[in-house]
Amino acid sequence: MIIILDFGSQYTQLIARRVREANVFCEIHPFNYPAEKILASHPSGVILSGGPSSVYEKKAPKPDPKIFDLGVPILGICYGLQVMVTHFGGKVARAPRREYGPAEIIVGTENALFLGMDRTLPVWMSHGDHAEELPEGFFIIAKTANAPFAAIHHAGRNFFAVQFHPEVHHTPNGKEILANFLFQVCGQKPDWTMASFAEEQTRLVRNQVGKEKVILGLSGGVDSSVAAALLHKALGKQLICIFVNNGLLRAGEEERVRKVFGKAQGYTTHIVDSRKRFLKKLKGVTDPERKRKIIGHEFIEVFQEYAKKFKGVKFLAQGTLYPDVIESVSVKGPSAVIKTHHNVGGLPAKMHMSLVEPLRFLFKDEVRALGKELGLPDEILFRQPFPGPGLAVRVLGDITEEKLRMARESDFIVEEEIRAAGLYNKLWQAFTVFLPVNSVGVMGDERTYQNAVALRAVNSVDAMTADWARLPYDVLAKISTRIINEVRGINRVVYDISSKPPATIEWE
Repeated sequence: MIIILDFGSQYTQLIARRVREANVFCEIHPFNYPAEKILASHPSGVILSGGPSSVYEKKAPKPDPKIFDLGVPILGICYGLQVMVTHFGGKVARAPRREYGPAEIIVGTENALFLGMDRTLPVWMSHGDHAEELPEGFFIIAKTANAPFAAIHHAGRNFFAVQFHPEVHHTPNGKEILANFLFQVCGQKPDWTMASFAEEQTRLVRNQVGKEKVILGLSGGVDSSVAAALLHKALGKQLICIFVNNGLLRAGEEERVRKVFGKAQGYTTHIVDSRKRFLKKLKGVTDPERKRKIIGHEFIEVFQEYAKKFKGVKFLAQGTLYPDVIESVSVKGPSAVIKTHHNVGGLPAKMHMSLVEPLRFLFKDEVRALGKELGLPDEILFRQPFPGPGLAVRVLGDITEEKLRMARESDFIVEEEIRAAGLYNKLWQAFTVFLPVNSVGVMGDERTYQNAVALRAVNSVDAMTADWARLPYDVLAKISTRIINEVRGINRVVYDISSKPPATIEWE
C-alpha cells in the first residue's frame, strides 16, 4: 500500500484518487501519523501532500521525523517538498514571485519520476514559498523559469519531491508522474481492484465483529445499499438491516427497499415507522446544523432502542464515505470543516454500539464499482445521491408535513422529467429545494401568494467539486410547468446556477 500524509491541502483526496485509479491501494492519514504505525502497515512508499502553511512558521505542521528513516521511497508534493528540504537542512523562504496556475517545467537529469516523458512538460503550480537552498544529497531534476527547484531527487534515499501538483487534471502528465513513482520507484503492482477490496473488507469485518450481530441503517441510497451487500456477504444472518422511515424520504423509498433487501433476497430487514417522532423533534428548528445533529442523534436513538429487541447486537454499521468525513471533521489534516454530516459529526459521544464503516475511505464512484462487483442492480447503484438528513436539508427553514409534501412531490417530477429526457445518468444530482419565500402569482385569473422551489442540477465526479448543469430549455420548461400545475401550493420555480465551490451542492 501507499501511505499519504495530509498537511491540509485541498487536493489531498485527489492524490488518493489518482493512486487508486492506478489500481494501487492507499490510505490517507494526518500529517503527524506516527512512523511506527506507518511501518506496521508495510507501505511500499509514502506521499507528503501539499498544504496551506509556510514550513518556516512556528506552528507549521511537521511529520514524525522518523518517517525519513523508514527505508521506503517518499514523494513530497508542494508543501511536502518544503518539509523534506527543511528537514534535511535546506532553506525555504517566501518566493519573490508567487506561482498560481500553469507553468512549464524543463526536465534535466534522466530519472525514474519522468521516465518516458518529454523534456518540457506543462504543470500546475500553487505556491507562495519555494526552496532556496537544497540539502546535501539532493539535486535538481526539473526547473521552471520561476522555480529553480521544481523537482528534486535524493538518489541514496530514493526520495523525490515536486513543487507542482501532479494530482490535478491541469497537469496533463500528472497521472504518468504518479504512476512512475508507484511502479518505477516503489515497485508497486496494479493489483488493487474492487474484487480484492471486497475480499479484504470481508475479512476485516469478520475479524472486527466476530460472532456478534450488526445493525445497519439502510436508507435505500447507494452508500447504505452497497454497505448492506458487503456486510451480507461477510456476515450473512448476523446482519440486521433497519430501514427508518423518518418522514424525510423521497417518494416510494420504503417500497423500493422492501423489493431489493427483502426476505426473498436473504436479508433480514425491519421497517421502523418513526415519522411522527422525527417531525416532533424537528418542529420549529431552522438552523441546518441543528437539523443535522437532531437527525443524527435520533437515528442512533432509534437503532439503540431497536437493538434491544435482539440479543448480541454490539455493532452499528453505516455507509459513511470519504467525502462525508472530509467535510465533517478535520481528522485527516489541518483542513477546514465545511458542514456536519449526520452520520459523522452527528454521533453522540456516549453511543452504546461500536461502529462498522466498511466504505469510510471510498469515493462515490468506487462505491458504485464495488456494488457492481457485489451484484447489486443498476437501479440502486446509479441512483443519484440523497443527503443523509433527507428532505430536512431541502426544506429551508422550519419543517412541516405540508412543506415536506411539496418538496417530495416536486422532487419526484424532476426525476421523472430528467429520466424522460435521457439525462438522469449524465447528471450527478437533480432535485428541488423548498424555499421559505412566498411570491405573487396568477392562476385561473386569480391572484395567488404561494411558495417557491429552486431547481438544482449539477455535474460532478466525487462531490468534492461540482458545476451547475446546463439543462436544455425545453426540459426546464416541462419541469417548471408540471411543478406549478401539479404541486398544490407552489407557484414559482427558479434555477440555481451556483458551482461548488463557492456554494455546496445541497443548500443546507
